[in-house]
Amino acid sequence: MPIDVKIPALGESISSGVLSAWKVSEGTYVEIDQPIYELETDKITQEGLAEVAGVISFLAKEGDEVEIGATIANIDESADNPNSSASVPKPQAQEPVVEVPATTTVAPPESMDAPSPSLPSQDESDPKVDDSIPAPLPLSPAVRKILAETDIDPTTISGTGKDGRITKADVLAAKSAEPSPSVAAPSTPVSPPKAAPVTPASVDSRSTRRPLSPIRRKIASRLVEAQQTAAILSTFNEVDLSAIMALRKKHQDSFVKQNGVKLGFMSFFVKGVVHALRAVPQINARMEGNELVENHYFDIGVAVGTKKGLVVPVLRDCDQLGFAEIEQSIVQYAEKARTGGITLQDMQGGCFTITNGGIYGSLLSTPIINPPQSGILGMHSIQERPVAVNGEVVIRPMMYTALSYDHRVVDGKEAVTFLVKLKEAMEDPARLALGI
Repeated sequence: MPIDVKIPALGESISSGVLSAWKVSEGTYVEIDQPIYELETDKITQEGLAEVAGVISFLAKEGDEVEIGATIANIDESADNPNSSASVPKPQAQEPVVEVPATTTVAPPESMDAPSPSLPSQDESDPKVDDSIPAPLPLSPAVRKILAETDIDPTTISGTGKDGRITKADVLAAKSAEPSPSVAAPSTPVSPPKAAPVTPASVDSRSTRRPLSPIRRKIASRLVEAQQTAAILSTFNEVDLSAIMALRKKHQDSFVKQNGVKLGFMSFFVKGVVHALRAVPQINARMEGNELVENHYFDIGVAVGTKKGLVVPVLRDCDQLGFAEIEQSIVQYAEKARTGGITLQDMQGGCFTITNGGIYGSLLSTPIINPPQSGILGMHSIQERPVAVNGEVVIRPMMYTALSYDHRVVDGKEAVTFLVKLKEAMEDPARLALGI
C-alpha cells in the first residue's frame, strides 16, 4: 500500500510553505532517509526525507504552496522489485512475465486499432513487443495510469528520468505538445507583416515577473512591522581597528593551527557587544505591552546573507564563549544557511543583532532592528583614512559603526555610551579580557 509523503509541522507559527524543489525524479526509487524535496517557508528552507523505501509518485509540483500536513507524494513500498529490474537491465527479459498486466494496459495504443489480428500475428509482432518492453517496464503506476487515460504511445516518448525512464512530466509534456500543431497551423497563414504577437513578446522580454518567496515575504512584513511599531533612531561612531589587526596578524597562524578556523573581526565585535551591553543594560531589553523586560543573558544574533534572503542565527551565551567558539559557531551557521540546513531553533530568541554590510562594500547604513529586540549594530567596510592622533595626521584602518535602537526603550545618552564602550574595547582589546 502506498505511503503518503506529508509536510511535517515545522513550528507553531508556520502554517504553509512553497515546494521549491523535488530532489528526486518522478517514478524513481528512493531510499529511507533520502532527501526527496525542499520546502521553503517564511522562516527557513527545510529538506524532507523519505520515511520508507520505494517508488515515488508526485501529487504536487514545484512552486506549489502546500499546507502543513498536506500529502505531496506517495511512495509505493511494493514497487521495489520493478525498480530493481530497471536499475539492472539484464533481468528485464524475465520481468515482462510478471508485469504482463502492466504491459497489456500500456500496449492498447497498438492493439486498439485491430484487437483480433494482434493475436494470430503474435509471431510477427514479437520483435515489436521486444522493442517496446524496455519503455513500459520502468513505468510507475502513476505514469501507466496517465498513459492509459491519454492513449499516448509510450514508444513515442523519450524519457528524461533515471536510465531513460518515462516520468509523469514527460507524459504531460507529450500530451500538451499534441495540440501545438493545430495551433501552429493557423499561425502560419498569418505570417505576413501583421505579426503583432512580436510586440507583446518584446515588451515581456524587458522584465520578469515572479511571486515573492515565503522568506522574502516574511522579511518584507517584518521590516514594515519594525518601522511601524518601534521608534527607530540611529547613532554613529568610528573605530580604529589597528590594534585588532595587529593582534590577528601576530596570532593568526597559531589560532588557526589550534582551532581550525581563522580569527576574524566578528568574534571581536561579538565580545565587544557583550562588553557594551553589560555597561548599558538598558539596550539589552525589550518592550512587552506596558512592561519592560530586561535580559540578563547575552544571546547575540549574527545576520547571514543567503541567495534566498537574510537569516539571523543566534549565538547562545556569548559571555561564556571564547573567541574560537564564536568563530566556529559562525562558520557552522554560515554553512548551514548556505545549504538550507538552518532550523527554527537556530534563529529563535536573541537579545541583540549584529549585521555586517562591510563584506559587501557598505561604507555606512542605518540597519533596522529585529523585533522585539531594542538594538542592532551595523558594521561596515574598513578603509584606510587620515586621522589625527596626538596632534599628528596618520593613516589608520577605520570603520564606521551604526547603532539603530528603539527610542521608546533606549535614550540617546545610552545609545551613544554603548558605541563609546564598543569603540574603547575595539581599540584596546585588552579591555575585553580585563572587563574594564
